[in-house]
Amino acid sequence: MLNAHDILETITMIQDEHLDVRTITMGISLLDCCHSNIDTLCDKVYDKITRSAKDLVATGEKIEKTYGIPIINKRISITPAAMLLAACDDKDAVKLAKTLERAATTCGVNFLGGFSALVQKGFAPGDRELIAAIPEALAVTDHICASVNIGSTKAGINMDAVAMMGRVVKEAAERTADNGCIGPAKLVVFCNAPEDNPFMAGAFHGVSEPDCVINVGVSGPGVVRAALAKAGDCDLTAVADLIKRTAFKITRMGQLVACEASRMLNVPFGIVDLSLAPTPAVGDSVAHILEEMGLESCGCAGTTAALALLNDAVKKGGVMASSHVGGLSGAFIPVTEDAGMIDAARSGALSIEKLEAMTAVCSVGLDMINIPGDTAPEVIAAIIADEAAIGMINSKTTAVRVIPCIGKTVGDELSFGGLLGEGPVMPVSTYSPARFIHRGGRIPAPIQSLKN
Repeated sequence: MLNAHDILETITMIQDEHLDVRTITMGISLLDCCHSNIDTLCDKVYDKITRSAKDLVATGEKIEKTYGIPIINKRISITPAAMLLAACDDKDAVKLAKTLERAATTCGVNFLGGFSALVQKGFAPGDRELIAAIPEALAVTDHICASVNIGSTKAGINMDAVAMMGRVVKEAAERTADNGCIGPAKLVVFCNAPEDNPFMAGAFHGVSEPDCVINVGVSGPGVVRAALAKAGDCDLTAVADLIKRTAFKITRMGQLVACEASRMLNVPFGIVDLSLAPTPAVGDSVAHILEEMGLESCGCAGTTAALALLNDAVKKGGVMASSHVGGLSGAFIPVTEDAGMIDAARSGALSIEKLEAMTAVCSVGLDMINIPGDTAPEVIAAIIADEAAIGMINSKTTAVRVIPCIGKTVGDELSFGGLLGEGPVMPVSTYSPARFIHRGGRIPAPIQSLKN
């Protein structure tokens, strides 16, 4: 039963503590659009997306006005585009990307994800063509996001794909060097990618998903930090309990929005993603939550332990609030998108090596990290391989979104604007892993993959 205290508390969360629904994402299956002719395929893809999502933005805006809950983004995710190209005689992936851009613009969404390939065990028809086209596709579009899954606990790690993605990330930065190297900021390389993730740039609509579905991603690092600040010097058991209760409230709000959007659009409700997604705004930082627990700076000794506590408590509170939790669900640590992470990186308290350790216990991985523009593709590939290994061995999702800042070196700054934020160029080891990367093949799946 709602009471005045609950209502006032929610109003305070929204007005003063940056509580919002980060995204309503409509997942759309395009498998029924497959055709051997690329032009026919593109026409069918455009028609289905614009027909399915024509009311998505208006519905989100109506929910915002009705409930007073900010909904920051309205997005679309689609069937991995490489699967659509598989049926085509002319596998023109860039033409398909331009069609997706046109559909996203017509629908008025912020981003469209799913220019993707799933190659954890090898390359199917369409995969190589799509991956090779990613740099150009991201350069000629504004709303399209790409992702490639190169490993999983069940399949191991496709090191041929890892080497390929090192080159693709570097080329995507070079292709968009005159636009702030924005290309790699719209590209994620995954291990154990979830099929129902509503967050960009890694969202795609998995083949086991319904024809059309609504997934919602909530946020609220500022709310968690404010609750901890009010609690004072309690012990860590009490800290975990407080985070669980706060995550419960945040998730209930997300579930309300998801159910309303599902009802209004007459589309099934899929999942609520619990992930605490930060922004560059002061007061909306995951790093500041960790510092509120007692760390002098994010990145110091104890950061991984504090993040483990936070991530676990968020999941426990969220699953009590909704029976349909999915996506990534935990805490994001994107450097340029988090005010506290930006400060820690600038001061030198936070290194890529520490971020890699933190990814063993967080939602995703090395996210939105600026690296020197002259970083070799093999080094980028090895960073991807390291993250994939953490995900594969620990049966969790890990990902890499690094931005080679063309023409910049350690200590320089690069700004993307908006939610993508800004940050310093961070140092990476320049010792070469080239011989290891060029071996190719597959890193076998670990023994814990054998669960039958």
